[in-house]
Amino acid sequence: EEAQASRAPTQRFIDRFAKIYTPIVVAIACLVAVIPPLIFGGLWTDWIYKALVLLVIACPCALGLATPTAIMVGTGKGAESGILIKGGEHLETAYKIDAVILDKTGTITKGRPEVTDLVPLSDFTAEEAIYLAAIVEKKSEHPLGVAIYEKGKQEHGALPDPEEFTALPGQGVKARVSVPAGITRKPLAGVEIYLGTRKLMEEQGIDFGAAEKALTGLEDEGKTAMLMAVDRQPAAIIAVADTLKETAKEAVGELAAMGIDVYMLTGDNRRTAAAVARQVGIDNVLAEVLPEEKAEKVEDLKEQGKVVAMVGDGINDAPALAAAAIGIALGSGTDVAIEAAGITLLRDDLRAVPAAVRLSRQTMRKIKQNLFWAFIYNTLGIPFAAFGFLNPVIAGAAMAFSSVSVVTNSLS
Repeated sequence: EEAQASRAPTQRFIDRFAKIYTPIVVAIACLVAVIPPLIFGGLWTDWIYKALVLLVIACPCALGLATPTAIMVGTGKGAESGILIKGGEHLETAYKIDAVILDKTGTITKGRPEVTDLVPLSDFTAEEAIYLAAIVEKKSEHPLGVAIYEKGKQEHGALPDPEEFTALPGQGVKARVSVPAGITRKPLAGVEIYLGTRKLMEEQGIDFGAAEKALTGLEDEGKTAMLMAVDRQPAAIIAVADTLKETAKEAVGELAAMGIDVYMLTGDNRRTAAAVARQVGIDNVLAEVLPEEKAEKVEDLKEQGKVVAMVGDGINDAPALAAAAIGIALGSGTDVAIEAAGITLLRDDLRAVPAAVRLSRQTMRKIKQNLFWAFIYNTLGIPFAAFGFLNPVIAGAAMAFSSVSVVTNSLS
């Protein structure tokens, strides 16, 4: 709500111009009708007639059509291509974008991670570790937690609920678990389990230093390493990897070719984030970002003078989508993300992001051309009309043709 409230409304050039243009033209027409007969004499009706011809040629009807016709066609062509633009102001703003932030999970990646490696520590076996981790993550809604739960269910079947469960946003989860003997070699009664990031373990004072080599190796492969501690003792490293979307690298390349800086935003640690970014060709990485910090990262780039687009799909992306100059949500994402965004991509294809920017640039080019056609008739016609050299039929035809020129140009 704060991000949406802080966004200033778009001030259209036409609105500002019309406030100045219209009174000036009416004033000139009044002068043409009044001053010449007072100074040079002659019939008042002749000069009033010339003043009316001036108003005809000066009528800004084409000026009023210049922007909305181009916006209408632009948004229509966008919808045909699976790019849903919620309003003309979003289409007008998108052409200025010089920085795009891509959320990693579900945007660059498919958002369907799988457990790839499990490194047991202390006296736990791999089977015990995945069993306990799956119980802990049973009530989790995070894609990484769901992947661990699915792996445990696949290997062990039905799993009991944790006795207590607390989600720690951006860091992991905390749970209390009891397991009878047989499933694990010894019974576990109400043990406290933490499962999450390095940062979580550091804050809890749990030392995983002995497993640093294994941890670093997994992260260098671009895998997200989840650390599990049982009763504050290291128990396992569980590596989870998400598959990159096939079009992600191509989309990043297109954005870079358009002169747009691309950033990847993720809660992963820097080593894992850098490995994923390298695979898609992204140089700018914003790693270890908590969900509530995403909007702050957008604001940081805006303070650097950048016009920022944020691309995301999750609930915790919504504030960042609202804070950006343009929020772009994937149609496969959550309702709140789609609501907060100005543009929604109906296809789960990141190439639609550069396509949306290109569409905006082409639309703005048409608007500028339309403004030229609208102005050229007024600019050439007003002086002739003011001195009485313009036939009213020609003035009317010129105004009609200026409107036809604008609409035809928009449709092209």
